[in-house]
Formats: sequence, C-alpha cells, structure tokens
Amino acid sequence: MANTMLETPSCDALHWNVLDAPLIRWRGTGDGALQTTSLPELLAAMVADQVRDFPALRAHQRHPWHAFLVQLGALALHRADEEAPWQEAGQWRAALLALTPDDPDGAPWCLVAPADRPALLQPPVPNEVPAKWSNLLTTPDAMDMLVTSKNHDLKAERMRQAQPEDWLFALLSLQTQEGYFGAGNHGISRMNSGYGNRSGVGVAQVGAWGQRWRSDVHVLLTQRERIAGDHSFAYEHGHALLWLLPWSGAESLALSSLDPFYIEICRRVRLAAPHGKIQAHASGSKTTRVAAKDSNGVTGDAWTPVEKAKAKALTVSAAGFDYKLMTELLAGERFAHGAAWRLNGWASDARLEVLARAAVRGQGKTEGFHERRVPVSPKLRRLLMDNAQRPLVAALAQKHIHAIGDMRKLLWSALAVLFANGESANGNDAISARASRFAQPFEAQEDGRFFTDLTQHAEAEGEQQNVVYMQWLLGLAQRAEAVLLQSFDAGPRSGMQRYKARANALARFHGGLRSGKGALSELASHYVAQKNSRPSAPEGDLPCSIHPLPAQTPAQARPAPATPSQQLPLL
Repeated sequence: MANTMLETPSCDALHWNVLDAPLIRWRGTGDGALQTTSLPELLAAMVADQVRDFPALRAHQRHPWHAFLVQLGALALHRADEEAPWQEAGQWRAALLALTPDDPDGAPWCLVAPADRPALLQPPVPNEVPAKWSNLLTTPDAMDMLVTSKNHDLKAERMRQAQPEDWLFALLSLQTQEGYFGAGNHGISRMNSGYGNRSGVGVAQVGAWGQRWRSDVHVLLTQRERIAGDHSFAYEHGHALLWLLPWSGAESLALSSLDPFYIEICRRVRLAAPHGKIQAHASGSKTTRVAAKDSNGVTGDAWTPVEKAKAKALTVSAAGFDYKLMTELLAGERFAHGAAWRLNGWASDARLEVLARAAVRGQGKTEGFHERRVPVSPKLRRLLMDNAQRPLVAALAQKHIHAIGDMRKLLWSALAVLFANGESANGNDAISARASRFAQPFEAQEDGRFFTDLTQHAEAEGEQQNVVYMQWLLGLAQRAEAVLLQSFDAGPRSGMQRYKARANALARFHGGLRSGKGALSELASHYVAQKNSRPSAPEGDLPCSIHPLPAQTPAQARPAPATPSQQLPLL
C-alpha cells in the first residue's frame, strides 16, 4: 500500500496508488461517519449504497467524479464480461488492474509516476522532462478548470495544504470538462466547441450516490452496443483510458479508435513530488487529444443532451437550467437525451428526479456552476412516457411560460410608470433598466416554483384542470402585484409625485389584467365573469379576488426566495 503525504518520493518511484492507498474520503449514509478508502473499497461501498457524499469534492467537480466512477465501473464490468457489480473490494481491484495489462505494477493508477510511464489521468511523455516545462502549478485549484474574473469571486491558489484527493479531483475536473483556453490549451471532445461545457443531465432515484451510480452503470452496459453503433466507436479493443497512450501534443486520436465509454484527457500535465509535496507541471499541445471537431460534442456521452436540429451537444448559458430550458429537457422535442435519461424500468413508487449540472464557461472567465433538481412524480412520469400525453404536458408548460412572460411584461410596464413619476417612460434607458431590475425577482420566484405548479396542472383531470390553471393565474397576478407593491419604496417619495406614481402604476397593472391580451386573456375573461356575477360592484372596481392583498409594507410584500437553477458557490 502506498504511503501518505508524509513520504518523500524519489523521482522515479510510484506513489499514491488509488488502487491501494486510502486517499479518498467519504461520509457514510447511516451516521455520516467519515471514511478514508482506496478506489476499489469506495466502489464496493457504492455497490452497498453506503456513500452519502464526498467532503473534499467541490461543487463543479461533482459531475466529472460521478461520470468517471460510472464509466470506470462500466468498463471494468464489460472487459470482465460481467453484468452485476462486484461486492468485494478485491474483485474491483483486480478488474481495474486488468484495464491496464501492460502495467501490472499499477503505475496508471498512481498520482506520481516516472514521466515516461502513464500516471492517473496523465499521459506518458517519453524523452521529455516535465520539470523543465514552463508552467509550474503548486496548488490543485490552480490546475483546476475554474477561471475567475476577479480574485474576490473565488480566491485563487488557496489550497496550500492540499491532500492527494484534492489533486485527484482537480486533475479529473481539468482533464474531463475543460475547454479551450488559449493557444496550446485545448479542450475535451465531449462538448460543443472549445467554449462549450460538459453538462450532466439525467434521471435519478432520490437517494445517496450509490443508487445513481448503480443505475447509470447498468444503463451504460445495456446501451453499449447502441452507443457504439450510433457513433462508430470500436465495440471491442478500443482505447478506453486515454492516459495510457504517450502524447507528444502533436497527434490526435480518431473517435473510431475509442471505446464507447472512453475516459479522456485534454491536457499534457504531470504531477511530481520532489520534496514530498505534490506539484504539477503542464505543457501545451499543438492539437486536441481526440479529433472530434466535426462531432460538435455528439459523442454518445450518457449525460449530454443533443440538440436535434443542429446535431450538437447542449451548451448551457449563464442563465443555467432555468425553467424554459428545463421544460425543453423534460417534455419538449428539441433535445435527444443520453443514456442516463431513463423514465422506464423503475419501481412504480420510486421517487425520481431530473438532475442537471453544468459548469458554465465564458471567454476568460467562469459564469457559474449551475445545478437543478426537478422531482418527477409517478403520475407525471407516466404522462411523459406516453407518446400521446407528453406533447400535452409540453403544451401546458408552454402555456405557463407564455403567461409568466406576459405577466412580467405587464409588471415591467407598471414599474416603468412608477419610476417615471407616473408618466410614460418611452425612450428613457435608465428607467427601462431599473424596471427590468425590479421585475427580475418576480420571474426568479416563478422559476423556483414552476415545476411544482406545472405538475399540479398536468396531474389534474377533466374540468379540474381548468380550475387548477385559473387558480394558478390568479396567484400569478397576486405575486406580480406583491413585487410592484414592494417596489413602491424605490419610487418617488415627495408628495404629489409619490401618490401619482403609485396610483398610475397600479392603474397600469390592473388595466393590463383586464385588457384580455395574449396569454392573460383567460384571466381577463375570469374577471369579467366575476364582475357580471356581482352587479352591485361599482363601475371600475376590480373583483376582490384580483388583489386580495391588504396594504403591505415592503417587507411584508417581499416574495419568498426562489430555488430555481442555482448558481452555486464554487467551493
């Protein structure tokens, strides 16, 4: 078993072998007790569903780590001609070592190995001396794929007391989800262009890491032949662990030479530990490791949706997995899903969720890590699996989206009147921008509750569906009005201007509700019906159900915090 960081490695030795050394920390599902194990012991624990989480794993590293463990497990099982995951760590160790038959001493599983031999996620560089490369990285976060525009966004190079597992996670993040970053720094094949991102979208059973891992390993094995055929991979004897092959930086591998579950690398980097402390040496390359430019990221990746019309992998924008994109992924026809998107084959009472993750890259910066979970009830699952019912769910979702959009426009126009002191704001860019900023919390709030409301609407039957939708529309109007009332404090404060601005803003808002335009026409018809059923109501009065809100202070009117596609701390 390899030693820990206390050792002082020689330059030609093998160190920190993940097959033997207890390098990976995880917490148990029962009492949350911290465990530190080797990779084979971790896989055995995953089979037993004993792994709750990984305390050293940073948010943007979650998907690369999950994908790595799944691809590795599927490769080991396929090469051993097995279907069920092994329950013993010793069996996993033997199967992983069998993936590297030319290196029986386990060098490809070591964080540090001689430069002319493969090391974990590090290709051999024979006849080169990495210590002479110009790029020296002394902390794992300096090697990771994250780029921050300012040092106060996320402190750079702060992991001064890093452990081997920190280097493992950073190395994995760099090699399996990095994109183009200037001359000589090429990206992975599993994204659309060097400025794209590798998304992680799939359906999972609510639970710990082991449940999702077992499910995804199983589905990869069952769909291996289809993936290989669809993308012309080498079904047998293809290159699987791309760090086993020497790389001078001048040659690329054809997709047709790869295994369907290949685990790639995109950078020439080598770890060393001349004084017992790990550091990284990096050098550029003249070309990408995998020749996949024409594939547009369509590589059979289990977690990457493909845009059908353009035949390219999904690139998530800075908006993340907002309700519009998630609607397309859940019920639309725009995307074809990878193998990890599976609604059938589960127990009838299984608690499922759509899990979507992506670290969004910009030019010279990071635009956030985004993660979203959408619960899928058993009834909604049945609707989505029915080819006749799924378009109806998509139509209901679009109905909600259009109503939210029209309500936001109406709210924006009322806010513009408020900030223009009760007058028209036409042509005033400053007021327009201010109105947009104050309207944003409304859309964020609706984003956070969108799929809960949609599920309730979709699961209703017959006439009850119309009732549920009308209740939602009434609530939508109330929530928009709450945002308007909250904004009164930001409007004019002096005498006549204040009263005029507030009155005209409310008049604009309520008048728009009654106008019967666009997606809000059903709401306007409802108001007319209510008014006709109450002939004693004074002319011009709104039915009491339109705005049952009492006079509220800004604090009382403040919308509840939303939980949409979240841009999470990059910690």
